[in-house]
Amino acid sequence: MTQASLKIAIIGSGSTYTPELIEGMIKRKDVLPIGELVLMDIDERKLRIVGELCERMIAAADMPCRVSRTQDLDEALRGADFVLGQIRVGKLPARVLDEKIPLKYGLIGQETCGIGGFFKAMRTIPVMLHVAERMKALCPDAWLINFSNPAGIITEAILNHTDVKMLGLCNVPYNMFKSIRESLGLDRPNIEYIGLNHLSWITGIEQDGKDYLKSALEMGLNGETMKNIPASGFGKELIRMAGAIPSSYLEYYYFKDKKLQIVKDMELSRGEKCIRIEEELLGIYADAELHSKPELLASRGGANYSEVAISLVDAIHNDKQEVHVVNLLNNGALGFMRDDDAVEVCAVVGKDGAKPIRIEGFDNPHIIDYMRMVKAYERETVAAAVSGDEDAAMRALLMNPLVGDYNAARGAFDELKEAHRAYLPQFFKEEANV
Repeated sequence: MTQASLKIAIIGSGSTYTPELIEGMIKRKDVLPIGELVLMDIDERKLRIVGELCERMIAAADMPCRVSRTQDLDEALRGADFVLGQIRVGKLPARVLDEKIPLKYGLIGQETCGIGGFFKAMRTIPVMLHVAERMKALCPDAWLINFSNPAGIITEAILNHTDVKMLGLCNVPYNMFKSIRESLGLDRPNIEYIGLNHLSWITGIEQDGKDYLKSALEMGLNGETMKNIPASGFGKELIRMAGAIPSSYLEYYYFKDKKLQIVKDMELSRGEKCIRIEEELLGIYADAELHSKPELLASRGGANYSEVAISLVDAIHNDKQEVHVVNLLNNGALGFMRDDDAVEVCAVVGKDGAKPIRIEGFDNPHIIDYMRMVKAYERETVAAAVSGDEDAAMRALLMNPLVGDYNAARGAFDELKEAHRAYLPQFFKEEANV
């Protein structure tokens, strides 16, 4: 990487989140010398509409950056310094299938948790492994920053099956930290954060030598909820039981039956709502007079992605040695997890990547046992995604706290596998070889 110019490739640039990333780049244009930005997507219409808005945003900011659009992955990757991954294999219609088919079997079909998240992993892992393979050929020194979901499971796959430099990202911890700071009136707290992606807790809050966690637990303090979760919040009793402040995604685990009923009663699934929001956003983006990110984007649930992603690029490129929450291999950070487990923890980030901050003597049995259980599910999920082994798939689903029942899992698995046939070559090897 030279100080003169960086090449950044965004894979999945047709996403309506992309203007968030451009906003982050513009905000840091004085410290990130981006000379070339390549926007890559396989959806020509979305790439054109979103890409033209991004070009207008960069021009309006007087940012000296060459912008190009392509549907060719190799063209995007060649010579890149940073690759930002935000793909959705099968697009939003596949998400709707993930959400609605499991309901027939009494299962939650949320897009990152349960069997819905499992099938998103099945579709996404092979594609992201291909991206990593092409990176080794075309930009071997580049960093892959991935926020394609399920981010933790994709991190688990890429870091254990390739040797690309990669970090996984999510906006949940950033929003939780922001909410905690505002709720407690703290300006620079040290926050301890432990978990897996979408299965995480704040386990420590300290500033100026004072411990704020106990008072936060007594208050029943909740982190910020996400726009894409129909949230009801955690009561004081539950927070006391957990001994930590849970992320909003834990509502799916702690209130499984209630969440199942909520999604059954919804007139439209979240994916169907997102299709409507996306089309409305694309209509707004197509306005040639628009040169900035519209407010409606916040309703998609991706608030602060730009801050999370581009600040991480900044920290690596400028060797800032600052603390970020990332998905990476454990490597001794949590003594109760394996070194090759992908975890979501605080890490010090600089030019050599992220070094997880070791947490000594962690003794919350609830969190330890929950993480080990869900990590067992994630390991088998990666095995199934890579091999197409249906036994591994069923072992994974039986270990998932949102699935568990063999007959329900088998029925939903078979129907979803058929519904997503076009995106699951690992399960249809005979057809792939024809």
